[in-house]
Amino acid sequence: MTIMNAVLQPQRLIPAWQAALTGSFTRPAELLAFLQLPPDLPSLRLAQIRDFPLRVPRGFAERMEKGNPDDPLFRQIWPSSDEDVLNPDYVDDAVGDLHKLKPGGLIHKYHGRVLVIATGACAVNCRYCFRRHFPYGETRASRNHWRSLLDELQADETIEEVILSGGDPLSLADDKLAELAQGLDAIPHLKRLRVHSRQPIVLPERVDDELLDWLTGTRLQTVMVVHANHANELDQVVAAAMARLKQAGVTLLNQSVLLRGVNDSLDVLKALSERLFDCGVLPYYLHLLDRVQGAAHYEVDDAVGKALLRQLSGHLPGYLVPRLVRELPGKPSKTWIHW
Repeated sequence: MTIMNAVLQPQRLIPAWQAALTGSFTRPAELLAFLQLPPDLPSLRLAQIRDFPLRVPRGFAERMEKGNPDDPLFRQIWPSSDEDVLNPDYVDDAVGDLHKLKPGGLIHKYHGRVLVIATGACAVNCRYCFRRHFPYGETRASRNHWRSLLDELQADETIEEVILSGGDPLSLADDKLAELAQGLDAIPHLKRLRVHSRQPIVLPERVDDELLDWLTGTRLQTVMVVHANHANELDQVVAAAMARLKQAGVTLLNQSVLLRGVNDSLDVLKALSERLFDCGVLPYYLHLLDRVQGAAHYEVDDAVGKALLRQLSGHLPGYLVPRLVRELPGKPSKTWIHW
């Protein structure tokens, strides 16, 4: 049978980063097998893992040392049974976001800048995440709500900077992000667009032509704050992604979290700062742990954090020493911890 005048529709190519994301580890047993770790390694019960599931891109898992349950990258993503322990000093909303949250995913806590919860999705689920209990389904700035979001930003001339956050804003497709960026570009009093993202670290394929097109196709100064906690996260593929961003004129900063068993030593923090600079990224913040329920086993004592920064300042130039900070609800800015 002959079909006349058939029109072949070209298949839509899936971006490389989305293809890589679909290959992520989401089952604890599969990750343990890949890393050659004991299958009975203590983990959360299945019901609790469903509340905050395991998600690890394969490329990030490949940077972990096989056979080592104390690998610093593995410790950040493994749903340990330690999360079962309830701590009365830890809460679901550790930084008071929900008290400042407006309809459409807008959080306006600090003068001159606002944060937009663009999505609840992430490429990796870090177990210490301060928004691990955040009600994303009710609050994110979905594409349908961007008009009202832009109208609100247009009406407040005190706002000069918009911060895209989440989740991870780079979990959204580039056409959606480009549409939002164009809307922000049209607001005359906005000066800067900042993107907070862990994806260039854990999923460096995300830094592609489409991303760079919308990120740099605006009059706004663009800043990307990435999130790496250990030098082992910054392999050559990540370094190449950072180079592309830097060559495009994006200002690159890094924020880390001080985590027990991950980066709570002078040698590790020094190596992280030096490796970041090798990749064209300046250390920006070193956060003391936000006290979110389920993450108490990561906390490093404030006095230890101060001592580490004192030591670090004796080994590195000032521009490679991050600011030690804690985010406290109700404060007009991050609180510097003077060491």
